[in-house]
Amino acid sequence: MMNQEAYSSYHSVNLDAQTARASPIELVLVLTDGLLEELARARGHVVGKRYELKAASLNKCTEIINGLSSSLDYDQGGEVVANLGRLYDYCVARLYRAGVDMDPAIVDEVTGLLTTIKQGWLGVQAKNG
Repeated sequence: MMNQEAYSSYHSVNLDAQTARASPIELVLVLTDGLLEELARARGHVVGKRYELKAASLNKCTEIINGLSSSLDYDQGGEVVANLGRLYDYCVARLYRAGVDMDPAIVDEVTGLLTTIKQGWLGVQAKNG
């Protein structure tokens, strides 16, 4: 079994390699996959009542969502981008609520929304070759 530190450094090296040659959409997909993994961890911490780990994990999720949101091109994207920005903001607000209420169902809701968003990005990627 790989120890956690070795795994983390492997994971970040692997992520660096992926992101170095990634298109903007690929980058969004890599970040979204990382976000979905972290949401699963956060959910486990909520269910297990591991308060400190839950807080750290939800903060990480929020940072990733804020990163995704700040990379949106509001000038060029029109209504679709504005709606996506609002959806990201909603997800952040819901994660805050999930942390306060210790409610895994809210984490599930956000996971569902982000999975739908990911499907949308996969569709855009497929259309653009």
